[in-house]
Amino acid sequence: MYERKMLPNLNCGLDLIGEVLYGKWKIRLLWFIHQGHQRPSELQRKIPDATRRVLNMQLKELEDHELIEKKIYAVVPPKVEYSLTEFGKTLIPVIAMLGNWGDENEARLRELILRRLGSSLAE
Repeated sequence: MYERKMLPNLNCGLDLIGEVLYGKWKIRLLWFIHQGHQRPSELQRKIPDATRRVLNMQLKELEDHELIEKKIYAVVPPKVEYSLTEFGKTLIPVIAMLGNWGDENEARLRELILRRLGSSLAE
């Protein structure tokens, strides 16, 4: 397991939110849980590019940061569901605004990303 060599910089809100939301799939996980996809298998289907291990690690981190909660049902086979905490629900409007900005600038962002990928592949 990865261990930090240095303590994170936690001096401003941007540093704090970066520390909590850093991870390729965390914002999508929060959004999909908000939309009602609560079971790990549902989340895996919504994000097929992510491995189960990475999703589990990021779900655990979101749980540690009190953005989601995990409920384990005592049934066979075991059943697990995730839900947003009240604290986690406060992020949904922020995520929605970021998504809207991405939608409004989709063509430009796609062009810039593809151009950058093209130049890095050519090197």
